[in-house]
Amino acid sequence: MSPSVSGISTVIFPGDTTAVPKGRGIFTKENKLRIGVPVKSSFRKFVDFKKYPGSNTTEITGFCIDVFDTVVKTLPYDLAYEYVPFFGTYNDLVYQVYLKNFDAVVGDITIVYSRSLYVDYTLPFIESDVSVFVPIECHSAENAWFFLKPLTWDLWVSSLVFFVFIGFVVWVLEHRINGDFRGPASHQAGTIFWFSFSTMVFAQRERVVSNLSRVVVIIWCFVVLILTQNYTASLSSLLTVQQLKVTDDELVNKGEYVGYQKGSLVLGILLGLGFDKSKILAYNSLEECHELFSKGSGNGGIAAAFDETPYIRLLMLEFRSQYKVIDLSFKTGGFGFVFPKGSPLVPDISREILNMTEGDKMKGIQDKWFGDQTSYPDSGTSVPSNTLSIKTFWGLFLIAGIAALSALIIFIVMFVHQEGRVALGPSDSTTSIWSKIRHLFSIFNQRDFSSHIEVNGIHLPSMGTASQSGNSAHTEIHGYPSSAGCDTSRNSQAPQVTSADQLTNPNQERPVKDNQKSNVNHETPPRTDQRSNAIIHQRTNCY
Repeated sequence: MSPSVSGISTVIFPGDTTAVPKGRGIFTKENKLRIGVPVKSSFRKFVDFKKYPGSNTTEITGFCIDVFDTVVKTLPYDLAYEYVPFFGTYNDLVYQVYLKNFDAVVGDITIVYSRSLYVDYTLPFIESDVSVFVPIECHSAENAWFFLKPLTWDLWVSSLVFFVFIGFVVWVLEHRINGDFRGPASHQAGTIFWFSFSTMVFAQRERVVSNLSRVVVIIWCFVVLILTQNYTASLSSLLTVQQLKVTDDELVNKGEYVGYQKGSLVLGILLGLGFDKSKILAYNSLEECHELFSKGSGNGGIAAAFDETPYIRLLMLEFRSQYKVIDLSFKTGGFGFVFPKGSPLVPDISREILNMTEGDKMKGIQDKWFGDQTSYPDSGTSVPSNTLSIKTFWGLFLIAGIAALSALIIFIVMFVHQEGRVALGPSDSTTSIWSKIRHLFSIFNQRDFSSHIEVNGIHLPSMGTASQSGNSAHTEIHGYPSSAGCDTSRNSQAPQVTSADQLTNPNQERPVKDNQKSNVNHETPPRTDQRSNAIIHQRTNCY
């Protein structure tokens, strides 16, 4: 060191400090800080560039501009700067700082790792993450077919098929032993549908006698109870809750078209999630995004859009009642200002950003450009669809189907075992199998009087099979046989027996023999008492 230099004393700067000021004198009015700002046709609330050709002047405003201006004013030193518009992508704009064409970049610049390798970011002045927003489907109860919405078409068809199937199974099990399931063919078909569908409101009036039928009906009533309760709950939800057209889990699996803001980092996230690049559409403005949603995924539009939450807030500001935000937890670094590597301005500006965020200044700027953000829909998990499908109830249908088929198989095996030896036996070698099957079916179509029956609450024992002679006859009373022809030899003076015709028509007068007219009491008992006495008399004689 030369003697002239060594003789210079220590430099003391204003404020009695020997530290070199970090900003003072670096950028002056003659040597301003050149700050690049992005220029685009959409989302101008962040950065808006206006040029007035008449006066050849420009104006740059926006949320990001207000934040930077406020931060600079709070610095302990003066900082001269000017905004320079840049027409290009965000990556190219940030790279201009590395090339030293700009001294800084101010705008809606997302903090990402790849850019931080060659520039420095300040602390984020606004938080950001990547979310997906989808349209809200507002159901209209004025639709005439609105009642079908709670269930999908496959569940409607499956329910209809099972209603008919259960009714048929119960008819097969009850046809031979229950008079309610007998009669003309049209009456029996109506009974099948009536009995099965009336279980929806538990209004079936026909009693079931077979134990197999009872098992089937109990299980089916349980299935119907679950279906009706879920249908009611789903319909109520559709009438009161707004539903999302899609959920985030369905987008990739169904191959839906999705959108993203052109030039943003979201494209890389979508490709990482497994979306086909041909299914990803770009939009440049909020209006274009809304138009894509209006078209729909199958008509050249989109079913959902991915973007950073600050941009989504702008969409909600214009269309807040038409979209819902779903938080996918793709966090980003937020928006920050860009400076060259090692810039002394980064810690000072970051400190002032932190001070503004903790205070009320940042909230005031946000409310100025975005309005009251407390009215925006909160991000959260999607509202699940209330439409029920067969996937939800296939277990119940499986149980009911197995129970009905098992009961049907057991009945067929028992019936063939009891009657098949007569119908299918080798009675005639010339008889075809088809004739034997028809004969077996004719036996099935006959009334089985050997089963346990009940008449007016009185259990009667088995009467045996129908006699082929004319000495005895079995007549159905309200679907149950009478017992004319029972043994009366045990009582030599048997009381008068009421015929089957009189039982079925109690209003008919009983014939009286001439030699007994004098013994008849002039006070005729009520007709209902005659019928009851006849039934009790038949039971006594049978025993």
